[in-house]
Parts: sequence; structure tokens; C-alpha cells
Amino acid sequence: MELLYYIDLLGTAVFAISGAMAAMRHNIDIFGSAFTGFVTAIGGGSLRDIFLNLRPVWVDDGNYLLAILAGVMIAICCTKTLYQLARTLSLFDALGIGFFTIVGVQKSLDYESSAIASVVLGLFSAVMGGVIRDTLMNDTPLIFRKEIYATACLTGAILFAVLRYAGVSYNLNAALCVTVIVVIRLVSVKYRLSLPIVGG
Repeated sequence: MELLYYIDLLGTAVFAISGAMAAMRHNIDIFGSAFTGFVTAIGGGSLRDIFLNLRPVWVDDGNYLLAILAGVMIAICCTKTLYQLARTLSLFDALGIGFFTIVGVQKSLDYESSAIASVVLGLFSAVMGGVIRDTLMNDTPLIFRKEIYATACLTGAILFAVLRYAGVSYNLNAALCVTVIVVIRLVSVKYRLSLPIVGG
């Protein structure tokens, strides 16, 4: 559906911004920043598509590469402005995981995955780009830190699947679940909320 396509493009651009900004914070040159933005943007979606036995969407649709290019250019050209905004990197990351979670769940359901598998693939879509980004930056991936990150995606993915089966319209469902994911993530960052540590 058309809205799903544009949400996927928007999420791709947002993750490209997130990846490029993360690289620039490590004083990496312009090519390295662009490359980091690229792999951050395609990582989760490509993994999702591989699990669904599909060619990654960016291979056949050049609009995804244009969205990545736009995101990288925004990050490079507006660096000072973006860093002046409070918690900009966290905001873009939260928006990215929100968009990618919903796209991942919906696309998986469209290709007749089970509800549980769709939730897992939605989670993978959202977090794996960030895992690749943080690994390239030699940082501990957010999913392994004492933060509420994947939990926000999982909550939104489950809610989306439940509301979809309940017959809620896609537009309302997507808007609600993206909002839930973003709010949970940003609130957890602001108040430093985390899950209990097991065995520590």
C-alpha cells in the first residue's frame, strides 16, 4: 500500500541521518559518514527481506538510495543545526525504529508470516541497522545496553499486530504505534529508565 511505501522511505532517510550523525560524532570523514548512513539505513530492512525470501527493496527501487542520499546530505549540511537541537540523535533514532518496526510487521504479515514471526521481523527491521551502525563505530549496540530500546519496538510491534487483527485502519494503527514507540524510547532516554539486570 502507498502509505507503507512512503513510511519505509521516510524511515530509511531518518536512519541514514542517524547513521551519518553517529559517524560524524566520531570525527569520521565524509565518505565514512555516508557509508555509515547507508548501512544503517539498509541493514534492518535488508535482513527482513532476506528472511522473507525477497530481494532487498533498495536493490530494485532507486528511490531508497535517493532517500539515503537525502538523509546523508541533511546530516552533513545541517550538522551544526541538528546538534543544537536537544537529543537530536536520539530523536532520529527513535523515529527510525518506530517507522521500521511498523513497516517490518506489516510487510511480514502481507507475505503471510505468522503474527509472532511478523513481530520478530518488525523488531529486526528496527534494531539491526542500529546494531550495524554501533558496531562500525566500535560502540556497544544500544540493544545490549541497559536501556529501553528493543522493548519499545517490541511493544509497538505487538500492539500493531493486535490492532490489525482487530480491524483498526492501517493509517490510524501505524500512527498510533509509531507514536507509542517514539514516546517510550524518548521517555526512557530522558528519565534513564531501564529493564532489570539479570544475574548481575
